[in-house]
Parts: sequence; C-alpha cells; structure tokens
Amino acid sequence: MGLGERIQDRSARIGVLGLGYVGLPLAMDFCRKGFRVTGFEVDRRRLADLGRGKSYIRDVDAQELRKWQSAGRFRATGRFADLSRQDALLVCVQTPLRKSKEPDVSNILAVLGEVARRLRPGQLIVIESTTYPGATDEVILPVLNQAGLRLGKDFFLAFSPERVDPGNSTWGIANTPKVVGGADPASTRLAAQLYAQVVNRVVPVSSTRAAETVKLLENTFRSVNIALVNEMAQVCHHLGLDVWEVIDAAASKPFGFMPFYPGPGIGGHCIPKDPRLLSWKLKTLNFDARFIQLASTINEGMPGYAVERVAEALNRARKPLRGSRILILGRLSTSWTCSCAPGPRSAITIPSCPAWRCAAGACAPSPSPTGPSKPRIARPSSRPTPRSTTGGSCASRAWSSTPATRPRGCARPS
Repeated sequence: MGLGERIQDRSARIGVLGLGYVGLPLAMDFCRKGFRVTGFEVDRRRLADLGRGKSYIRDVDAQELRKWQSAGRFRATGRFADLSRQDALLVCVQTPLRKSKEPDVSNILAVLGEVARRLRPGQLIVIESTTYPGATDEVILPVLNQAGLRLGKDFFLAFSPERVDPGNSTWGIANTPKVVGGADPASTRLAAQLYAQVVNRVVPVSSTRAAETVKLLENTFRSVNIALVNEMAQVCHHLGLDVWEVIDAAASKPFGFMPFYPGPGIGGHCIPKDPRLLSWKLKTLNFDARFIQLASTINEGMPGYAVERVAEALNRARKPLRGSRILILGRLSTSWTCSCAPGPRSAITIPSCPAWRCAAGACAPSPSPTGPSKPRIARPSSRPTPRSTTGGSCASRAWSSTPATRPRGCARPS
C-alpha cells in the first residue's frame, strides 16, 4: 500500500517535530481525525508535562490530550530513532532571527539532520516553520539528499506555512485554509492530500518558494499597515488630534479601508521577524526592499516613542521619569502559548530607559491557579487618568494594535 492510500484510510503514522504552539495543536487535530501521532520534542520539561497528561499550550485541552494518549493515538518522545517509523514528518520548530537580523535556520537544520540519517523510502517531509523564499530548495533539500534517496520517487518534500493564531477561538487549524507547495508535483499532491484530512480547504501553489513567500506576504502586509498607523499616531499627536477618533471615523467607509491600530511596538513570533526574512533574501539578490525595511524601522522605534510620551506626561505633572512608579497594562505572561517571542514590553521596560528597570518588576503577572488568562485590551479612554491617592504613581495607558472588539480586517498580533 502506497503513502497516498495510507493517508486516505488514515493508517499513515504522523510525526510532529516540535511541540510548541504550532506543533501540539496540529498533533491534536490529526488525532481527532483518527491518525496515530508521535510528537518529537527535545525540551525535557515539555516531555515531563506531556507524560503527566498536562498541557502547557492554552489551545490544547489537557483532558483531550489525555484522551488521545489513553487511546494510543498520541505519544510524545525525545527519541529520534522513532523518526523512521513515521510516514509523514511535519517540522514545526522555531526559526528566529540572529542579532544581525539574518535568518537563523539552525533549529531546522538540526532536526533535518536527524531526519536525513533515518530517512526511508516512502516518507513525506513537510516544513511548517517560517523561513525565507528558497530555503526549502537551497538549504533543506540538500540535507535530505544526503540520505541518497530520490526526491519525488523515494521521498517527498513540501512547505506548508503555519497559520496558527494562539487563543483565537474562531479560526483554528481546521477552518483556516492551508497553503501547500511541494518541491515537485508528487510532493505537492501528497502534502495536499494529507492536510485535506484535517482542514476544510487546501490551497496548492506551484512551488515551495511560492508557499514560503505567501507566509511572508501575509505578515509583511500586517507590518506595513501597523507601521502606517503607528506613524499616523505620531502625526495626530503633532496635529493635536485624537488618533482613535480619526481611525474610527475612517473605518466607517465600507470599502477601500481596513482599520489598524497603533501600539507601543510589535511582538509575537511572526510580525517582527517575517518582513526581515523577506528583505534579507532580497538583499542577496541585489534588491533593496526599502518600503518593507522602513515599516520595520518605524515599528521598532515605537517603544522609544512610548517612553518619550510617558516622560512628557510626567514632566507636565512635574515628576521626573527616574524614580516614578509606572503602571504598564498589558505586560503579561505568555507561558500558555509557549511563547518566548519578542515584544515591545521588554523594549519599553528594560532597554529604552534605565529608570524603568526598577519598575519593571511591578509589571510581572500575578500568579493564577488556572494559569494566565488572555486579556481583552481596550483602547485608551479619553477620560483623564485618576491621580494616585499616594501621590507617587503615574498610570501609562498602553496602546494596542488589537482592541477588545476588533472590526473586520483589523490586525491581530501574531
């Protein structure tokens, strides 16, 4: 029986490499459809939690996790020797940027090195980790070719970018269209067939390079629009206008406008990184993506701008920044999304101004027996901030690119 037949009757064994906010929910979706899934993870704490039936990802219910474990449909392991037993391997590891803003694909290469040593005929490898256009063909495929097998005959390779939005109860893996691009037509066909078992709609594209670029376009679109509205916030400040009033009025236009909202910076795994991946690749082709780079520069400058605005507010109250107690709303723990993603909160409280360092500890989340909840952040009120009864604190109203009630099309941090 070939791989296509095993996928269709759901007897194919699925291996998910990396059990973070992408990999673990994906594994659960395959379990729901009747597949047997093995999750590969090198983090011992995650393995220990999973061994106890504990979920560290907000979007994965611990009761469901234990259900699939008891049914024999899911198990987690750190043994790479089990890679050869899988029919399809889905790579969901992080791909951060280096300090130089260049892509760091070391996690992918480390995982694929283990895969290549155990690659056998008939296996399908799908990369879900975001990377730059051409990485699958130029970097990943040569690693797998070391096994001595033939692409499209003995093994299959595709790229299918993850589109996970942690905490979103409306759009999950099943009802979010899945883009798939193979390294050859046979790989595209098999990968599309595999994902068709768990998602409502599969969108095949012509190549892995096209699929890689799709993901970068999605988040570059968000980056440049957030940058535009972040600059508009500064424009309105100089004009003496309320940027929220301006955006709300513009959003009344039923066509040709999509509301985005200003904030003290951008965070998450995707938006700060993905435009940089695209612009880096283009530099290697002697093309300067100035618009994309400008958007990143504007967004990365917002934490400093937020500090300046707070300093101005303190000065009006005849208070110095140093020594003032600052309340930052929205600086939360993201442990339930398993996130070590960058965000403006760190840039604001630590590197932007030394005077904030002593106040940063006050921004730590309060422990909760049920784990931190995902906040609903409303836009700042136009009402003045009440003075502290102790006379020693200043409340700083954080902006958000995601208001509590998002109009259609508005940006949501990744």
